[in-house]
Amino acid sequence: MSTPAHQPPEQSPKPKLGVSACLMGVEVRYNGGHKESHLLTRALHEYFDFVPACPEVAIGMGIPREAIRLVGDPEHPQAVGSVRADLNVTQPLADYGAHMAEEMSDICGYIFMQKSPSCGLERVKVYRDNGAPFDAGGRGIYAQAFCARHPNLPVEEDGRLNDPVLRENFITRVYAYAAWQQLVKVGVTRRALTEFHSRYKYQLMANDPIQYKALGNLLGNIGRGDPNDIAPRYFSDLMSALKKPATRRTHTNVLQHICGYLRETISTADKQEIQTVIGQYRQGIVPLVVPLTLLKHHFRQHPDPYIALQVYLQPHPENLSLRNAI
Repeated sequence: MSTPAHQPPEQSPKPKLGVSACLMGVEVRYNGGHKESHLLTRALHEYFDFVPACPEVAIGMGIPREAIRLVGDPEHPQAVGSVRADLNVTQPLADYGAHMAEEMSDICGYIFMQKSPSCGLERVKVYRDNGAPFDAGGRGIYAQAFCARHPNLPVEEDGRLNDPVLRENFITRVYAYAAWQQLVKVGVTRRALTEFHSRYKYQLMANDPIQYKALGNLLGNIGRGDPNDIAPRYFSDLMSALKKPATRRTHTNVLQHICGYLRETISTADKQEIQTVIGQYRQGIVPLVVPLTLLKHHFRQHPDPYIALQVYLQPHPENLSLRNAI
């Protein structure tokens, strides 16, 4: 008997996340220090297995070491020593990124150190020959090589995870990635794809309503074709859609859709209460957890098999409280 998708994911093995080692409090920085993120080491550690890596140490640069920086073309920068320009570690960092992409084949996400010339995902300073930085930043050499080999992997920088909306979005994507990996492990069939998409209906409507319809059309055109042919495109488009943060407007739309499944079973007074709370959420008076908690209460009283399977109701462990601040 299958487990309803909205039940807390704690019941499954903890998803693995790649992470910049310095964020876990490991003293691997160029100055011998670290950049411990309490969000990772205290709040998230219970829910994920972290796989730390420090590319600069891994390629033999030592601790402490000369700091490196990016120079040249922002699209294809070189990583060189900040003191000795003849110290060029671009290729070793790129090679290590490719190597770790193979090693970490079972991770479901990666959290990178921001602004790092090896690990930064965006806005990393790239310097001109005269020493002035370009207006447009670049991407760390290791991060670029790693992400090129895992284009659908949920990735984020530590600093951006301080934003509640981005944090909830990232972790939702991590659990979606893990769910897809499990589907692939069991075997891709037309039925499995259709059921997966059905479970993600309202989550996709919250993130990207247009892409939800497009993905439904994509699956509708499988016909007698091999589902393994369409699955990679579906997954790529799914992860792209989930990357778009949901808004109060799109969440409100989904809440109203879900509320419709109660219209025949709850009283007029209960319906009015739900509408009031959804309205308060849309106006920013209460967080998303408030209307969701009320809806879950009514669905416990009046179960609906379709709603029970919806990932949207519980896309990540409830104890993470990710929807208390959005």
